[in-house]
Amino acid sequence: MTYVIGKACVDVMEKSCVHECPVDCIYEGDRTMYINPDECVDCGACKPACHAGAIYWEGDLPDDEQAHLADNAAFFALPLAGRSGPLGSPGGASALGRVGVDTPMIAAMPAAGA
Repeated sequence: MTYVIGKACVDVMEKSCVHECPVDCIYEGDRTMYINPDECVDCGACKPACHAGAIYWEGDLPDDEQAHLADNAAFFALPLAGRSGPLGSPGGASALGRVGVDTPMIAAMPAAGA
């Protein structure tokens, strides 16, 4: 099981969760953050730190957030636009830095306030 970042983070990326994650598994795309399901240790420190209320334990995902479970995993498992291969498990978001691209699902979402 893992934690998942949902739609409330899109175009917000408040990042308070990043500072609380003890294993540095929250990565920055272009419009949202993503939790690496292979690096997450299920500690839950990120959830109460998220001021946007965008983080869920996968077993508690509301129906309208279910697509984000596969989408968070896809960010690491599939090649993203402009990249030659998948990110996989780089071993920490801070060393990698801002990825600057999103999954097709997030990229296709209307901009906040649009």
